Amino acid sequence: MAITASLVKELRERTGAGMMECKKALVQTGGDIEAAIELMRKSGQAKAAKRAGRTAAEGVIVIAQDDASRRAAMVEVNCETDFVAKDENFATFAAAVGERALNGAASELEELLNQPLRDGDATTVNEAREALIAKIGENMNVRRFTRFDNAQGEIYSYRHGVRIGVLVELEGGDATLGKDLAMHVAASNPLCVAAEDVPADVLAKEKEIFKAQAMESGKPENIIEKIVDGRVRKYLAEVTLLGQPFVKDTDTSVEKLLKKAGARVLRFQRMEVGEGIEKKQENFAEEVMAQVQGS
Repeated sequence: MAITASLVKELRERTGAGMMECKKALVQTGGDIEAAIELMRKSGQAKAAKRAGRTAAEGVIVIAQDDASRRAAMVEVNCETDFVAKDENFATFAAAVGERALNGAASELEELLNQPLRDGDATTVNEAREALIAKIGENMNVRRFTRFDNAQGEIYSYRHGVRIGVLVELEGGDATLGKDLAMHVAASNPLCVAAEDVPADVLAKEKEIFKAQAMESGKPENIIEKIVDGRVRKYLAEVTLLGQPFVKDTDTSVEKLLKKAGARVLRFQRMEVGEGIEKKQENFAEEVMAQVQGS
């Protein structure tokens, strides 16, 4: 039977799956749309697609590490509710994704999703995700990952609960310092290591804001410049790792702490579950009122 565009369209409307998934299912079932739906339900594609529009802003940060080879990976895996974030099946899946991110060669998220979840397994990360959606009934996403390869220094990690994860590459120092720095990054959320690492566009925008604020004072231009310079210095101290006061001793900056230990932070990465995701605000009173009015 010919796989027509109208047949693919109908299957898309009935399952909510993507065009290519629908066409593939129809080819496999010889154009039998009911059989295609059953096939997609079994694979989890239909349910996964239908739930894809639902906000998944809960979840876990997973860290997988190989100290011997100085490698580490960190992954954010999302779900819709905190309840599912604590589910054993979800946790097992997230841990497996972390190991795949560490041991696989993926450099992009799409590449990671198409790799086998485990060595010798025919099921890809994305297929396993869809199957878990069908089983648990919530939307889930592997949102992002990072991997530290070819480290010159030692890699230290810290996880605050399951919601915040940090990787730090440290040259010099010791394990105690490395762990303390990872905890500091988790707590203070610096933008980058040093002032010279702050993106030029970010710094320019802040300077523009500081100047606009200073000009409202009506002071002379030379005084305004000094005010702006002072605020820029303060801003850089607040957003850079080296400029921040160390969380365990606020009288000492991280820069001074590192100098005392003869150590240097080469890079760090911090992830927090759901950051940047716009969560839908539920108004249950309005929802009930709408149902009452509609009845």
